[in-house]
Amino acid sequence: MSIQLKKETKWALVAPTSMGVRITPQNGQPVYSGDLFQMQATSAETNVASISSYLGLPVKVLTTFVKGSPIAQFIKQNLRARGMDYEGAEVEQGDPWGYRHQFNIADSGYGSRGPRVHNDRAGEVGRTLNVKDFDLERLFATEGVQIIHLSGLIGALSPETSQFCLELARAAKKHGTRISFDLNYRASFWKGREKELHGIFKEIASVADILIGNEEDFQLCLNIEGPEAGGKAIADKIDGFKEMTMRVKKAFPAASVFATTLRQVVNVNEHLWGAIVLDGNDFTVIEPKPIRVLDRIGGGDGFVGGLLYGVLKGWEAEKCAQFGWATGALATTFLTDYAQPADEEMVWSVWKGNARVKR
Repeated sequence: MSIQLKKETKWALVAPTSMGVRITPQNGQPVYSGDLFQMQATSAETNVASISSYLGLPVKVLTTFVKGSPIAQFIKQNLRARGMDYEGAEVEQGDPWGYRHQFNIADSGYGSRGPRVHNDRAGEVGRTLNVKDFDLERLFATEGVQIIHLSGLIGALSPETSQFCLELARAAKKHGTRISFDLNYRASFWKGREKELHGIFKEIASVADILIGNEEDFQLCLNIEGPEAGGKAIADKIDGFKEMTMRVKKAFPAASVFATTLRQVVNVNEHLWGAIVLDGNDFTVIEPKPIRVLDRIGGGDGFVGGLLYGVLKGWEAEKCAQFGWATGALATTFLTDYAQPADEEMVWSVWKGNARVKR
């Protein structure tokens, strides 16, 4: 990759996030007909960071917790089990109608019945994330960070979190930390704040080193024209995606790496999965190919996590893209929203299509 990283830092990857829990009915059943549910700690940003933490790199999560909450305790135990350090303010619940961690209520779908996701984010404590709760000078100057991964989900969660992400990006830029920005557009987060968020997202994108998004993200967050709409198969739209990526590069020349995933759903349990990565002026294109899917949630985050792991390891762009494709595919084989690679060999076996038993 063309990105040069800081040396001798405490943290390989830092990710600000709003933690919550996902509850999922067993055996792919719809939520309304389920009576047994699995609960897991989750967030898009820790889905990304899990690739690096499971593979042994030092990762830190910046978040906030409800003080004394058993859900907060559950989340902290999960982050420790995933090899992640964390830091965050403890916010008083207030009363039964006060703060809490978000709930993501989602089934996995099956066959021809697509998954359905219901987000219950009322009173979400992560909306209070504030730069005053963190010592950015200690984080970036004293301890040191190689990459900070910012997500548009946190950037648009509330006015406070928008400012939080801006301040993190500015501090990272000041101290030579590389910035990864996954746009992650959500219409419900942007409603009534479009003008404000366009300005914030464009400022973060202008200092980012790595920009990630799909065609909707780039169009709606940054006003970049996307590929031609229509009923074409995803493999037939690759030239359009490459042209869009070059438009993003022209609009945000400070970034050196641009990435997008390519997904076409055959049915819930079979997808065509591909990726495009632009490093400098060189494209790596992974043509969509079939993968089997147990649960699709987190596949895109898995790709980003693998891509960033490759950057942190100093790999060439093609190898980073291949590893990201494989960690994204790996994530869809887990019932958690995040991949849990045992080692790099497991990931490369996915890339090579080698599903033989390892004894």
